[in-house]
Amino acid sequence: MHTPEHSGVPPAARCDTFPDMYRMMTLLAVCRMLAAQELPLVQQVEHQPLGAQVIRVIDSLKMLGEPLPAEEDAELRRLAVATGPASGAIERIQKILDRYCLLGININPESRVKVMEGPAKGELVEQGWRSFLVKVQNQGGVTAVLNASSPQAGQLANRGPEALSRRFLDIQMYNKQPMKERLSGLELEYRILQLYAREAGKREAKLAFDVGQGSQDLGFRSEIDILFTIRPATRVTLRVLDADDQPTTASFLIRDALGRVYPSQAKRLAPDFFFQPQVYRADRESILLPPGAYKVAYTRGPEYRTRTRTLQVGEEPMEVAFRLERWIDPARLGWFSGDHHVHAAGCAHYEKPTEGVYPKDMMRHILGEDLKVGSVLSWGPGWYFQKTFFEGKDNALSTPSNVMHYDVEVSGFPSSHAGHIVLLDLTEEDYPGTKRIEDWPSWGLPVLQWGKRQNAVTGYAHSGWGLALKQEKLPTDEIPPFDGIGANEYVVTVTHGAVDFISTVDTPYAWELNAWYHTLNAGYRTRISGETDFPCIYDDRVGLGRSYVRQREKPDYRDWANGIREGRNYVSDGKSHLIDFRVNNVEMGANDVKLDTPGTVRATAQVAALLEETPDQNVRKLSYDHKPYWDLERARIGNTRRVPVELVVNGLPVARREIEADGQMRPVEFTAKIEKSAWVAMRILPSSHTNPIWVTVGGKTVRVPESLEWCLKSVDQCERQKMPLIRLEERGAAKAAYDHARAEYRKRLEAQ
Repeated sequence: MHTPEHSGVPPAARCDTFPDMYRMMTLLAVCRMLAAQELPLVQQVEHQPLGAQVIRVIDSLKMLGEPLPAEEDAELRRLAVATGPASGAIERIQKILDRYCLLGININPESRVKVMEGPAKGELVEQGWRSFLVKVQNQGGVTAVLNASSPQAGQLANRGPEALSRRFLDIQMYNKQPMKERLSGLELEYRILQLYAREAGKREAKLAFDVGQGSQDLGFRSEIDILFTIRPATRVTLRVLDADDQPTTASFLIRDALGRVYPSQAKRLAPDFFFQPQVYRADRESILLPPGAYKVAYTRGPEYRTRTRTLQVGEEPMEVAFRLERWIDPARLGWFSGDHHVHAAGCAHYEKPTEGVYPKDMMRHILGEDLKVGSVLSWGPGWYFQKTFFEGKDNALSTPSNVMHYDVEVSGFPSSHAGHIVLLDLTEEDYPGTKRIEDWPSWGLPVLQWGKRQNAVTGYAHSGWGLALKQEKLPTDEIPPFDGIGANEYVVTVTHGAVDFISTVDTPYAWELNAWYHTLNAGYRTRISGETDFPCIYDDRVGLGRSYVRQREKPDYRDWANGIREGRNYVSDGKSHLIDFRVNNVEMGANDVKLDTPGTVRATAQVAALLEETPDQNVRKLSYDHKPYWDLERARIGNTRRVPVELVVNGLPVARREIEADGQMRPVEFTAKIEKSAWVAMRILPSSHTNPIWVTVGGKTVRVPESLEWCLKSVDQCERQKMPLIRLEERGAAKAAYDHARAEYRKRLEAQ
């Protein structure tokens, strides 16, 4: 709270003593100062309910960490229960509390709201919250919520960089316990207004108040302009050291004693994103914090443990060291993480995206989550600006340990209805003969084939959309609706050899894997890759869905993308790992395991997982088709810390072992009887899944009749959904492609 400013101007002075209009205009500042010194005293109010409300106010201020002086707190508590008209309690309460009022509000009998400035100084602190009282004279007995807003803080239609730069304030009425959400209807009460400032200096803001639609005063008297003085915060320099004591970048989630996030999310500018609670800072970078106590949670992605510490910030600049702690380091074992689906524009970035953020902003997030490879995809929103960063090579901000590369998602284009397409390691980003998005093909196969001609790695994004299942069953003979933007046309394009992978981790696992399992059972050898679709499906952080690709000494984008095409990778949420999966010592992406006759194979892997000891009920209570779709918590067995590792043959689990999810690496071994040609994989659902290793028996290929039947029916369903959305002049080629797919599935079915 703030002590009042006393100007010494007699409160009896009147603004209307200046008849000349010009003189009146020149003395508006004086009149405003006079009006700000004293708020009207309210005489007609019941003492007992006012006293109860005053107790709630002073208790709330104490809880908010901004208590009244001890002597005034004690005096108000005494006055709140004082009895008898001679006590003067009502007037004395107002004399004390009015000094802490930034504003006074009058609600007239017609529920019109007027606001005037109070005695409290408009003093804020950079990067911090301050609480003020608001005196409410409620002549209308209104019991609605008192709302506060400001153009310098409100939700604007355009959240682009220019609009955000004008927003330095955050504003809210404190309506939580012990306060009440709504006005009481009492003739007098006090409310708590909280204001946050992003930057230091003198800043003017317009504050507006209402109690519902139509309650604003017609003469704009429900608004007031206040010049704030914002004191500088303390600069805290962060020393950020990795597990090997080398300087690095990390994620910091900073909260005060009330759980409020710093810096305020609503006022952030890139590289700090307003839709995330955490910020990313490199070694020797700093953050501004107002004096006070904080809890800091720091980490660097799912391969690190999240640690917390308390921080007491004074008024002098300070330096604080944070040392990160890994629980696993797949890169040291040759497995490099990557997220092939990250955006620098659209979705959570802006409501009406026009440009987006810059490579330097995205690189900070890639470093802060320790993504070895971050593929930033330009797409419909912001396409014409973001495509300027495409180079056909690694971005210059890449480091030896963390690579950023710009590529393309065909999303927001005419073919989007058939499935959003990911194109990795392109050399050219514009489809031949096109100048605008609208010129691109209206179905997916031509786009995939164009990517293939560049030797790009091709696949589908957020595969499960449109492939929803009524039951959580894997695999299932249920035919999905094929009415979305995931891997819908995949059942067609896979038969043309145009698809290298489908994406996983960012949609419900059964929806993604069911289609993939069936096409593997039909004999096609597409792979899976993990993605986040940041910040569209997930805006929490980049790298929530990952592909861990086996590489050599350091990440290499071309080799990493080829690793997805070849299937030398496993997908994961980063909380469990299936490293060095082999069948009869043959690894993923290598040759088939060849058996002359049916026999037994041996599958091995190094497996690790990490769960907190206490279950996360917020995740456990959700059905599988609610986010987070892939999360190790969903694999937890009961209230234990164990999770199941399964061996999968042709889509069916044939063996299972439970491991302790304590972060320790353990060897896991299974044996399985292979009667006929099959694909074999290992999984911890829904957290991690390997790509398959093929076992051929007698030189034959994998053919599962039930899956071939599923594929045939799915082509028909997909055609019913997609063909009407394809341009008339392209439908002939599309119809031929769909017919080709049916013919291929029938041929394989008849060969059984």
